[in-house]
Amino acid sequence: MSSFNDIINSDKPVLIDFSAEWCQPCRMMPPILKEVKNNLGDSIRILKIDVDKNPAIAQKYQIRSVPTLMIFKNGQVLFNQPGVVPANQLTEIVKQYI
Repeated sequence: MSSFNDIINSDKPVLIDFSAEWCQPCRMMPPILKEVKNNLGDSIRILKIDVDKNPAIAQKYQIRSVPTLMIFKNGQVLFNQPGVVPANQLTEIVKQYI
């Protein structure tokens, strides 16, 4: 299995959904992320990271609220926004980095 660092160092944009089981708004994200993936296909990789199961990653990127969406490319943070983002808006944001 690829490590988190291997994944975010890809030259393909990686959209990460930092979430938690107990978080109500986080439950809105899966259908949104599915729609973004359907819109953009293989031009993006999407990962869900549970902050409670991956506290070191959450701490490293200073995740203070969930959901938080981040886009990485070549190891760089290109986008970082807490909260739920509608699928059409998120698709447009991601397109900037493809």
